[in-house]
Amino acid sequence: MAGEIPDLHALERTGTGKGAARAARRAHLVPGIVFGGDKDPLPINLPYHDLIKRLKAGRFKSTLFNLKVDGHEDVRVICRDVQRDIVKDLPTHLDFMRLRRTSKINLFIPVEFVGEEESPGLKKGGVMTVIRPEVELIVTAGDIPEKLVADISKLDIGDTVTISAIDLPAGTKPTIDRDFVICNVTAPSALAAAEDEEDEVQETEVIEQTDDTVEEEKEYAEE
Repeated sequence: MAGEIPDLHALERTGTGKGAARAARRAHLVPGIVFGGDKDPLPINLPYHDLIKRLKAGRFKSTLFNLKVDGHEDVRVICRDVQRDIVKDLPTHLDFMRLRRTSKINLFIPVEFVGEEESPGLKKGGVMTVIRPEVELIVTAGDIPEKLVADISKLDIGDTVTISAIDLPAGTKPTIDRDFVICNVTAPSALAAAEDEEDEVQETEVIEQTDDTVEEEKEYAEE
C-alpha cells in the first residue's frame, strides 16, 4: 500500500538571479528550483522555519514530497541538492526534481515488527534487538509502500530476521545487495553472563607425589 506523501508548500519566485535570491532570504525564505518532467524549471521559495524543521528531522533528500505551489498543479518531487552557507551551515538554495509515477527512487521505508507475544525467545526472557528500524529501498514513485512487516513470532534465542524473510512489494528491492539482518533475539545479559561462567573451567595442575618430589619439597623448605 502506498504511504502518505507529505505536502511541501512553496511560493512561486518572481525574478531570478542573485538579487531575487537575496531578497527571498531577507524575507525569511529559501530559494529553490524545480526541474525535470519535460516542463520548464519553476523557481520557488520555501518558508525558512518550515524547511529547517524538515532538515532537522532527517532523510530530507530521500523523502518524496507532494509539492504544492499556488497556481500550479501538485507534483511529486525529491530533493537533489541542498546548498548551504559555508560559515553558518544554513540552507541557501535547494534543487528539486519532478518525478513521474513510474520513476525509480531510493527511499527509507520503516519496519513494523509483529508477533512479539508468540516469540519463543522472548517468552524465555530473551531480548529483541532492532538492527534496522528502516530499510532503504529502490521503489516506484507511484507505488511507495507505507511500511515493511517483520514477523518475529517464531524467533527463538539466537535467531534473526533478515531482509530475505520480508515480503517486499512488487517492483522494489533493497539498495544493499546482500541478505542483511533486520533484528535478532538474544539471551538477557544476566543469563548470558551465567552461561559464560559455566563455560570457564579452571584448570589445576596435579603433580603426582613420588619419593623424588617429596624430597625436593623438603629441600626447598629447608632453604
